[in-house]
Amino acid sequence: MNKIERISYHESLMNQAEKAIHQLDEALEQFPEIQKRLNILDGYYTSTEWMEDFEASERGEIPEDVPCGVLSEDGIYNLLEKNRELIDLMKEISEKFGRKEA
Repeated sequence: MNKIERISYHESLMNQAEKAIHQLDEALEQFPEIQKRLNILDGYYTSTEWMEDFEASERGEIPEDVPCGVLSEDGIYNLLEKNRELIDLMKEISEKFGRKEA
C-alpha cells in the first residue's frame, strides 16, 4: 500500500468512526428518557388496562384509524426484550473496551 492509499484508507476509517461515535452519542443522550418511557410501557403491558384495551380491540371497539401497535401481543414484549439485550451489550462493551486504570 503506498502513502496515498494508506492515508486514504485511514481517513476513511476515521470518518466512519466519527459518524458512528456521533450517532451513538446522540442515542445515548436520549437513552435515560427512553428508559423512563419504557418503564411506563412495561407497567401498561403488565396491567389489567392493557388486557382490557387488547380485548376491546379484539371485539372491534377501537376505531380502525387509531394506531394499535401497542396492543400487538408481541410488540411491547419484543421492544422491552431488545432493550434488555442492548443494556447487556453496553455492559459487555464497557467491560471490554472501558479505560483500564494506569
